[in-house]
Amino acid sequence: MSPSPRPSPRLDSRRPCVLVFAGFDPSGGAGLSADLQAIAGQGAHALTVVTALTVQDNDRVRSVHPVAAELLRQQAQALIAKFAISAVKIGITGSAENAQAIAELIVQLRRDQPQLAVVLDPVLASGHGDLLSRDDAVQALAPLLPLATVLTPNEPEAQALTGQSSVAAQMQRLHQQGCQHVLLTGGHSDGEVVLNRWFGPQAQPDALREWRWLRLAGGFHGSGCTLASALAGQLAMQVPLALALDAAQAYCHAALSGAYAIGSGQRIPARSTYF
Repeated sequence: MSPSPRPSPRLDSRRPCVLVFAGFDPSGGAGLSADLQAIAGQGAHALTVVTALTVQDNDRVRSVHPVAAELLRQQAQALIAKFAISAVKIGITGSAENAQAIAELIVQLRRDQPQLAVVLDPVLASGHGDLLSRDDAVQALAPLLPLATVLTPNEPEAQALTGQSSVAAQMQRLHQQGCQHVLLTGGHSDGEVVLNRWFGPQAQPDALREWRWLRLAGGFHGSGCTLASALAGQLAMQVPLALALDAAQAYCHAALSGAYAIGSGQRIPARSTYF
């Protein structure tokens, strides 16, 4: 009996692509590994540009080795020349030169796609305070802030980016720097509930919307990457921003709820469980 023929690929099976700039984490918990899984979990595909190689485990970052800016450009240009880019996600850049190169690539893409969504996760340090850039991380991000559709800082990152202690002053400063939307996450605060707040393009003291999530016990490796990449994946799928923020946070909370251990220390979000 002859074997059954393989089914032909569906003509409508093409997935939208998210161009990702991030570092490689050999533990598989954060960076590009997290981005790949979280973006796939939204029904999109990640095109990954390596910004830096890191020496780290699921707890500590021992060193960061940025790739050359020209190599970053070559990686991105090869992908841009072949694939339609539906959104961009930026994690660690590794160096000021890389951040500038990424900014130039976004400007290039927006010549043809003025509304291209860009999600910037301003990762300044690991959860233990280990630095993630060869240069001053705050200064390095300066050319990217005006290009971000959504910035996703946690509370310490928002303070470091602005030098301000109050949320109202932080939002005013970020909007002055050109950020359109800010999702301020509360995972680093205390209490039984994590408060995430969305501030819109106008420098207003009140959030457009707030979400409250039950705080989960323990520590997680790659939670910020998971949230930002899920949001980029949703935006690549042409989901309106308010709904994309809903879906990305729900996905991230589910992944953290099902987090698993690979050894002692922080657990890994179960991102692939929720495809």
